[in-house]
Amino acid sequence: LGRMKPVIVVHGGAGRVFKEREEGCRSGVVRAALRGHRLLQQGGTALDAVEEAVRSMEDDPHFNAGCGSVLNEKGEVEMDAIIMDGKNLGSGAVSAVKCVANPIKLARLVMEKTKHLLLTGHGAQLFARAMGIPEVPEEKLITERSRERWKKNLEPDSNPEEFQKDLGTVGAVAIDSEGNVACATSTGGLSNKLTGRVGDTACIGSGGYADNCCGAASTTGHGESIMKVVLARLVLYHMEQGMSPEMAADAALDYMETRVGGRGGLIVVNRSGEWAARFSTKQMSWAAVKDDQLLYGIHAGERETKSLGEALASECEGF
Repeated sequence: LGRMKPVIVVHGGAGRVFKEREEGCRSGVVRAALRGHRLLQQGGTALDAVEEAVRSMEDDPHFNAGCGSVLNEKGEVEMDAIIMDGKNLGSGAVSAVKCVANPIKLARLVMEKTKHLLLTGHGAQLFARAMGIPEVPEEKLITERSRERWKKNLEPDSNPEEFQKDLGTVGAVAIDSEGNVACATSTGGLSNKLTGRVGDTACIGSGGYADNCCGAASTTGHGESIMKVVLARLVLYHMEQGMSPEMAADAALDYMETRVGGRGGLIVVNRSGEWAARFSTKQMSWAAVKDDQLLYGIHAGERETKSLGEALASECEGF
């Protein structure tokens, strides 16, 4: 039986990564990729790996997911997440969920413990309680930075659109040694969004899609634009037509920009383990592990490389 070499790719969101946050974003995506890859090397599933990688970024206040999520118009955190299994097209998602540290964990439970694909708001909260997931006080999820930004956006002459260029959805795609693919995506959404607004992240085919026949994708960027073109499924469609992951990603992002004026980014892996991390925004933090090599970047054209051994050693010392 030809066993696959596992691959994992993660992103920390497309948009603008401000200078003072670059280091944190870079080490955050690297840490997430290394954690997910460690599971894959131990024979773990693609599903476990993407969940672990995303959980790592949800817990990292540098990203707009879990702790560090942006606030809605009322100053509350409402989060969306999705996970998908390429083997059977099983998927679980939550939207507008509050007071949960790791929405991705809840999404996985929706997939495994219910007959549904998506639970929202209050219902998602009741389900979390039933599953024994501890409720965390909202303060625990709110960073100084999110609150500052929310206040700024409330000022009459502010332009929230300006800030929304700094989006920070997080996501992961992976293929395991069995050749199964999976994706996971999680976000706090748009700053100062209307209460109850749900973006692309929780929507199957938009925020993510995984199918063993083809590959897996996770997206980031302007949610409403991503939903209009069903971006994650569109990339896989292009790969089904014979495009490489990189060409497929670029074609899908180009279409989104020309058709609806939306920008974003995405990570994708195909069934033979080829991958791409592409974006049409100014920046997108990303990292990938394949063949004992760690690759990562934030700026267009940036592609740093380290051997896995070297990366793990510096990870132990702290970045």
